[in-house]
Parts: sequence; C-alpha cells; structure tokens
Amino acid sequence: MSYRLSSIQRVCDPPIAQAYAWVAGRTFPPGKPLIDVSQAVPGYPPPAELTACLAGRMGEPAMARYTDNAGIPELRLALAQDIEAHYGGHVAADQVFVTAGCNQAFCFVIQSIAAPGDEVILPLPCYFNHQMWCDMQGVRAVHLPFRADRAGVPDPADAAALLSERTRAIVLVSPNNPTGATYPEDVIAEFARLARSADAALVIDETYRDFLHHDDPPHGLFRDSRWGDVLVHLYSFSKVFCLTGYRVGALVCGAGLLREVAKVMDTVAICAPRIGQEAALEGLRGHGAWRAERRALMRGRLEALCRAFEDPDIGYRLVSAGAYFAYVEHPFDGEPSARVARLLADEQNLLCLPGSMFGPGQERYLRFAFANVEADRMAEIGKRLAEDARAH
Repeated sequence: MSYRLSSIQRVCDPPIAQAYAWVAGRTFPPGKPLIDVSQAVPGYPPPAELTACLAGRMGEPAMARYTDNAGIPELRLALAQDIEAHYGGHVAADQVFVTAGCNQAFCFVIQSIAAPGDEVILPLPCYFNHQMWCDMQGVRAVHLPFRADRAGVPDPADAAALLSERTRAIVLVSPNNPTGATYPEDVIAEFARLARSADAALVIDETYRDFLHHDDPPHGLFRDSRWGDVLVHLYSFSKVFCLTGYRVGALVCGAGLLREVAKVMDTVAICAPRIGQEAALEGLRGHGAWRAERRALMRGRLEALCRAFEDPDIGYRLVSAGAYFAYVEHPFDGEPSARVARLLADEQNLLCLPGSMFGPGQERYLRFAFANVEADRMAEIGKRLAEDARAH
C-alpha cells in the first residue's frame, strides 16, 4: 500500500488469534479431542429465561435506539445496588458508567487520566490488552515484578519503589487474569493508600469477582466515603451472565472522571449497545440464584483442576489458580514458553497461552483458562501434561 501506518504497528498482534492459528484446520481424534484452555469464556449459555425475555422485547422501538452516554438509568442503579450488596458502603447510580465490555472501560479510563509519556503501573504478568492499550496511547507501562513466592499476589512495597511524578494509575486485576490469584483485602487497601499518596488512581479490574473462592467482600474500599477520590472499579457482565458477545461492562468512579469518560464514549460509540444493557439489567434483576449456582459450578471446576496438579508425576507446577485461570510453571529449562505451548497444542491437543504473551520474564509459565472445561475432564489435562513431561 502507498500510505503510511501509525506507530500502532509496534503493538503486538492479538494473542488469542495467534494461539487459534496453531490449531486452525486440524481435526482431532475422538480419543484425544482438543481441550481449549486458551480463552476465558464460560462453558455454558446464558440463562434461558434471560434470552427469552430479550427475544420478547426485540420489537420494542426503544431497543433500536441510543441510550444515554452513561447507559440506561435502571442498569446504572441496579449495578450500584449490586456493588453495595457485595462490598458494603455506598455507590450512587450516577457514579456508574456502562461501557461496551470491560476492555472498553479500561481504555476510556486510561485515555482520560494519562497522556503520552505518562506512566501506569501494571503488575506482571499483565493482561495483554491492558499492555496493548497503553502502548497504543504512548503511555509507559511500568511493570511491577511477578511474585511467584506470593502465589502471584503483587507486593505494594515493590510498587512504592516504582512511583514517579509521571505515575497516573496503579492497575490491579483481582481475581487475576492470567494468574487466577485473588488479592487479599489488606493488600488492596495498601495499594489504595499508595495510590492516594501519589495522587494517582487505583484502577481495579474485577471482571471475575463473581467467581471468588470465598463469600467475603473482595475489599473494603467502597466503605470509605472518599472512595471516589482514588478508586476506579471496572466490571464486566460477560462472564457472570455469559454475555461475551453482547459487549456490556461498566466503570464506577468519581464524578470528575465520569465527565471525561462521557466525552470519549460520545466520540467512539455514543453508548454501549442497548441489547447488552437490557441483558445485564435482566440478569441483575432476576437471576441471582442462577448466578450463585454458576459460582458453585466454577468453584468445583477450580477444585478439580487443583486436584489434577496434586499428581507428583505431572511435571508441571501450579503456581496460582482462581476464578477462571491457572498459572502453570513448565519443567523445561531454557525453553521459550511459546514453544512449550505450541508443542502441547501439536502433540497433546491441549491449547493454552504462553507466559510470554503476558509480559517480560514470563517464559517459564503458561496460562490455562479452564472455565469452559467440565470438572470431570480436569484429570485429563493433568494426564496430558504428564505425558508431555515424560516425552520431552
């Protein structure tokens, strides 16, 4: 082509697409079918009553129209009430902004608080789309070291040493993608104090908070009446109600940031898709029991995966696990993680992601997104890993 492209050429290609290219066009024998643990997707459909409700409303004129930039008022209120029920404290509907998925929420926040040359602290291993967006914006991602000795929980003391006058945000993901680690309440509180001391935002992506392995509040930040001065909470309805294709998420923050986010939304998409918003609202209003059942189901899958790694002959080590993810150390000294992952796809029909897709220093690790694998198949994952370890 004769025209030039921007610096976006230097941003990595979408990692999931790269992994799926490894198995494209292949067929798999009945005795050893593909086990796909590459992408975080639910292994079951949305509630049947939810989709039936939407189908009955598709003919309404409002369903084809724009909503307010920030989303339909009923959904904003329902999510605020849901947060209060989970965390305590007070959240107002006008502190909620609905987006087309949680990725869009993150992008809008970073674009609103950081300029080219500014810095954002990202713990390693980092969610690759967070890194990609910072790279696209010319925002420097300052990497917080991976702490395998803390089962993937980052250390606020490490972050304190990375703060500078250009720091605009500390970004956390809990439960974490890719490690599955759930950060303790006291650790999150310390990160909040650190961000406040640096006049920076604490951005917490809590997409997977519905799949915690305990029933306690994820943290106590919303119980501080000043939470909007520092906390930016990101959420997604994609996993909890299996609405990945509906593209609906949200950010929850103070009024000053919301005003700036509204400018970005109006320019990019005007509003999140109406159908996704209505689906999320229906989920919050009428499917609490279904939500609890799926939480229990996912806990069962997590427990089954952890049992599979108790086999002393497996060769691979489970570093951390929770919600949808497991972070696994492979046993091959000096082998790039991409080569290990590719061989697992080629020889064991097991598709996972290499640690190298989640930042520097991750060559010894693999990410398993196991949410779409039934509990009784987790032992097969362990069996295939053991076969691979013996073969190489």
